[in-house]
Amino acid sequence: MFDSLSRTFDGIRSRLAGRSKLTEKNIQESLREVRVALLDADVNFEVLKDFIAGIREKVLGESVIRGANPGDQFVKSIHDGLVELMGPEDPDVNWVVGTEPTVILMAGLQGSGKTTTCGKLAQHFLKMGKKPLLVAADVQRPAAIRQLQVLGEQVGVPVHAEPGETPPAICEKAVKSAAQLGCNVVILDTAGRLHVDDDLMTEVSEISRRTSPHEILLVCDANTGQDAVNSAKEFNDRVELTGIVMTKMDSGSRGGAVLSVKTVTGKPVKFVGTGEKLDALDQFHPDRMADRILGMGDVVGLVEKAQDVIDEEEAETAAKQLLKGSFNFNDFLRMLEMVKGMGPIKDLMKMMPGMGAQMSAVDNLDEKEFFRNEAIIRSMTPQERVHPEILNMSRRGRIARGSGVEEDSVHQLVRGFKQMKNQMKDMKKSGLLGGMMDPTKVLKKQKVKELKVMESEGRSVLDLPEFRAMRPSNKTGKKQKRRKRR
Repeated sequence: MFDSLSRTFDGIRSRLAGRSKLTEKNIQESLREVRVALLDADVNFEVLKDFIAGIREKVLGESVIRGANPGDQFVKSIHDGLVELMGPEDPDVNWVVGTEPTVILMAGLQGSGKTTTCGKLAQHFLKMGKKPLLVAADVQRPAAIRQLQVLGEQVGVPVHAEPGETPPAICEKAVKSAAQLGCNVVILDTAGRLHVDDDLMTEVSEISRRTSPHEILLVCDANTGQDAVNSAKEFNDRVELTGIVMTKMDSGSRGGAVLSVKTVTGKPVKFVGTGEKLDALDQFHPDRMADRILGMGDVVGLVEKAQDVIDEEEAETAAKQLLKGSFNFNDFLRMLEMVKGMGPIKDLMKMMPGMGAQMSAVDNLDEKEFFRNEAIIRSMTPQERVHPEILNMSRRGRIARGSGVEEDSVHQLVRGFKQMKNQMKDMKKSGLLGGMMDPTKVLKKQKVKELKVMESEGRSVLDLPEFRAMRPSNKTGKKQKRRKRR
């Protein structure tokens, strides 16, 4: 969604890196580009005007001009401004302490992804050790109740539904019966409309009065741009919201809503939906979002995703075997499965620092290649996976036929696998692995805690030895310095 913005900021950084200092002229030129890029992303005009004015004031400050790299200075000011615009961070739910269940009322317009988000939240809370109850209170949209029941089955949580009853009565009964079902979180899926109207607001208000929710979350479609912000303001004027859930952040180009909604409504974005799958829901962190918008990646988010799906001991064993050169196709297959479990490869690549300038390469990445390689490996015999050196032309032809690919694809996989093993051996001998990220250290729970502490203190996680290789290089700046010395 923010690829265009990332390219704009990367271009500004590169251009300013060749300047000796920030001046009113080059700041004005850069801010004009930022303004156009943010308008294209459909950021609210009033919000944008104040944002640009604040950035101009910051970058013209004496403390900023004394810095070494004008490009980095400018981007740092933009980063701080974005964090301030979307913050403060508030992803936590107002959990009830005691025997009463925590009640979360979900509101939103039709088509915003409200019902799906209810299922995603249920799965998210389930992973936290909570016991959610989904409540089907959308009696207006055809099949809405059935959709929630299917989601409940997929997640493995109960669904309360009473066809024929009014939504306020359904929600009130569900809250009272939650304790009997052993549930400590109640998620109310209310009806939506094509636009904010009196009937909708009266119904939501009555449900709120009868259930006394601890959270009222508004679900907004990020692709609707300023329309999402306007509907959020209307909702907030009628019902006291506690937070926003921004959906469909994985598609479209009008993601400016996430930059505007906090300023317009005064309510924090708590969660963002990043895909169709039930696990594609993330807590919202303004600093991480700013990092991704500026093409700096999201190291902490990447490690968290890895920790969710990768077994620590298995990853450590695989890493050691790779470094020793005893890595085989069984280990490679397990690595492919781990990576696939973390989500789309393109999304993972964009979470790596320095990928902002290489968005076109990431977008052109053929994810089908991963599935082809998996099919090829699964077509090998157990002996062939452990001893790739026995893969002669006859065996490769059989594997190609069994996996439904061309023989060239098998040759490429085997050749690439051998090169990887040889490169790792050479790097180990030469000592080049010293500055590379060690997955055996990164995945440790203690390391994730350390990353979060550093993040909260405003320090860069890329200063850690484990992430040294992920730091974007400043080749442009170095070239300029060499020219200056000459």
